[in-house]
Amino acid sequence: MKKIKWPLILVSILLISYLGYNYIYQDHRDIETEAAQFAMTTKSLIQEFKENTAKAETKYLNKTIEISGNISEINLKDLTLDGYIFSSFNSELNRNELKINKTITIKGRCIGYDDLLEQVKLDQCTIKN
Repeated sequence: MKKIKWPLILVSILLISYLGYNYIYQDHRDIETEAAQFAMTTKSLIQEFKENTAKAETKYLNKTIEISGNISEINLKDLTLDGYIFSSFNSELNRNELKINKTITIKGRCIGYDDLLEQVKLDQCTIKN
């Protein structure tokens, strides 16, 4: 009976360790290839956050969303849509193609709302059009 217990205990420990390791060190999400869970304009998204921030964060936080709006600011690796959507990119933007007031659609992961600046923050963004 004792001979059966030790191998069973060892296998159980190894299995739990393996499952725990795979749970903690999951693959990173590839937002570029994920389907967007929500698609909207900047005005509709910011309106939801202004009306009820807690409800909007529950709905959009850590979700992949597509946002359409006009470019109001362009930097090296980020841009702002309509002054309300701050979008961070992993690579440098082609500033020759992007112009202020140009309407574009971007896809990214919602990481929160800055109520001081009244901006929704997105990261890992890509330009759809």
